Amino acid sequence: MRRPGTRLKTRSTRAQSPQPLTAPGPVLPTLYSSETGRSYRLDRLIGKGGFGEIYLASPAPSGSLPAQVCVKISYRLAGWLREAYFAELLARQPRALRVFDRFVHLEPTSTRYCLVMEYAQYGDLSAWLATKGAQPERFVRQEIAAILGTLHVLHRGQALHRDLTPFNVFVCENECLKLGDFGIAAHQASRRGVTADAFNPLGAPTEIAWGKVRRWQQRDDVYQVGQLIAMLLRGDVHSPMRSLDVRRLPCSDHLKEVIHRCLGARGKRYESAGEMIEALKQAPKQLRKGQVKTLAGQRVSFTGFLNRPRRDAIAAARASGAIFQASPGPSTNILVRGRPNALQVAGKDGGLKLMEIKRLATKGHRVTVIGETQFWKLVARPGKR
Repeated sequence: MRRPGTRLKTRSTRAQSPQPLTAPGPVLPTLYSSETGRSYRLDRLIGKGGFGEIYLASPAPSGSLPAQVCVKISYRLAGWLREAYFAELLARQPRALRVFDRFVHLEPTSTRYCLVMEYAQYGDLSAWLATKGAQPERFVRQEIAAILGTLHVLHRGQALHRDLTPFNVFVCENECLKLGDFGIAAHQASRRGVTADAFNPLGAPTEIAWGKVRRWQQRDDVYQVGQLIAMLLRGDVHSPMRSLDVRRLPCSDHLKEVIHRCLGARGKRYESAGEMIEALKQAPKQLRKGQVKTLAGQRVSFTGFLNRPRRDAIAAARASGAIFQASPGPSTNILVRGRPNALQVAGKDGGLKLMEIKRLATKGHRVTVIGETQFWKLVARPGKR
């Protein structure tokens, strides 16, 4: 009997074709500066946007320059001129991002406007906060005071930054914050400011972003600094801080008052960086109650919870010859203070009306604060109306 044949199956082995080699990236050019005689070898692209491109580069010869610098390349002359000018103006400011060189690189079909800048090893503030998170008040005060020093130099020279966002504040060596990107900075011819024709809508005051106000002033730079403080305290740069939410910030009542004034009503903000620096240095004096002999002819406002209905207090004040004012202002003489509201912006002494009284005091307006008990005694006195 014949056994069936056995078929041997052999696995055919195909020769593996060699994997294609990865194509090398484009060779980046080396730029030459006719200003300093240095060459800058572009190592890699680290940023790109409407402003142009930013490369990490190596200078040769390096001389006094760091081993690595940033080369910012723009194709727009106006922004390059502004940045080069303000870099020269702030060259001695330790908290302004240093610019080592500026030059023009000509090509057959285009012109590159180049700035050689300090390399911020931790990136901008938004990237740094994404990894570091919320910062303690002591660090925030220290770094914001330093940034304000640079902004104060600008404001004294009648200049405005107009773009104080977390993308234009850079974290350099030793986690030191520095101010940069002066591409839309401008000088003002008067205290009225400049036309608000260039700004980042996400970082601009609401009244400017919505088109209600068309002039950018120093107080609008201050608004943006207030937003930066809130971002540092929260560790979040994605949502702007509303003045109503300042009370939730993890900081002292004094700093809450400063932030609220930065973000609050436009006419009550700090008018310049210098004024804000003074406010950060020294907390306002606590309001002490005074003595008043009569309410007749006085302009009176109320704050806090009263033991009697507010409408009764208003009627009694008017019957005593006083002029009632819903909110204190420059003409206010007397503020009647009831029990504080636990939900006030900045603690028991940080209600909106109390903060306004403190602001008026810095302007030389004197307002006497009295308690509710004294008020009812005054309105009850016969012959004192």
